Amino acid sequence: MKNIFVLLLTVIVISCTSSVNSPAEPEVKKPTNIIFLIGDGMGLSAVSTGFYFGDQPSVFKRFQEIGLQQTSSASHKVTDSAASGTALATGTLTYNGAVGMDTAKVVLQNIAEVVTAMGWSTGVVATSTITHATPASFYAHVPQRGMEEEIAVQLIESEIDFFAGGGRDKFNVRKDSANLLPLAADLGFTIDTTGLAVPGSLKGDQKYGFLPQSEAMIPMIYGRGDFLPEATVLAISHLSQNQEGFFLMVEGSQIDWAGHSNDAKYLIGEMLDFEKVIAAALDFAEKDGNTLVVVTADHETGGYALGPEVPKEGQSSYSDYNIIEPVFATGGHTATLIPVFAFGPGAEKFKGIYKNTEINHKMKALVETK
Repeated sequence: MKNIFVLLLTVIVISCTSSVNSPAEPEVKKPTNIIFLIGDGMGLSAVSTGFYFGDQPSVFKRFQEIGLQQTSSASHKVTDSAASGTALATGTLTYNGAVGMDTAKVVLQNIAEVVTAMGWSTGVVATSTITHATPASFYAHVPQRGMEEEIAVQLIESEIDFFAGGGRDKFNVRKDSANLLPLAADLGFTIDTTGLAVPGSLKGDQKYGFLPQSEAMIPMIYGRGDFLPEATVLAISHLSQNQEGFFLMVEGSQIDWAGHSNDAKYLIGEMLDFEKVIAAALDFAEKDGNTLVVVTADHETGGYALGPEVPKEGQSSYSDYNIIEPVFATGGHTATLIPVFAFGPGAEKFKGIYKNTEINHKMKALVETK
């Protein structure tokens, strides 16, 4: 009996000693800025595009922390951009078509609103109309994504400090005949309808909006140029003047439209453009040391794949496995899992497989104080 008692006591002492001496979980460094990059419709094959069609090594090779997210909405297995954008922006699932509202059409708080309350500056950039479903999810609250004129009103009334994209007509060529541009000025925005400003020229205490196109920005294959990476750099330059921090969402909008069109050249051009945006964000984050960069998509579009050259008529097998020939499986969205790439403070939290809503929860957990 005495031997059993001594053995038990020894086990207890060893266990306690191990517990005391074991290293504590390292504290996760919290970012003071977040740059959230969304390639609309960008699946894994789209991410792979730069490995085969780019002149430079793919920017995605710069990431070490990678996860996967599942995109189904509350109403459909295959989501639309409004529901997925809302999930990413608010952390709550909703029905296809909803922007910033839950399934009961109750307004949801988005992450831009969360960090604004913390004193951060916020911005949204897109190559679609700036009132399109994904960018709208970060500042607006409407029951249907098609309400772009109402979304435009909500943008200029929001706490967003910087926006750039297409869609000028949503502000000044409207069904209600209203011109929102003078109202935007009254609400503190300096609006430029001609082009982008030079980085470093914007005042830190001023709000800015850039609307150089009446509708969406033109595709890369038709000569859009560097609007998206330049707007991203301009946004970072402006928002980073706030020492409290900033949140910036940038959407590569037309990757999705290329997938809907089953147009490989269109898609490749948009992806290579989006890689420039990612590079600009990573360059800033590496120098800054306090910026979290998260790159993902709202869903995949087109069932895009990078296959070998398809057999010609009369051939029984693929012609050449050294020739990549992009193919599409559908003209719509798909339910495939979507990659998530993260860099900077807290990046390791984005590994694993999870619902799209978790991306929002992970970002908020990293910046909200207990």
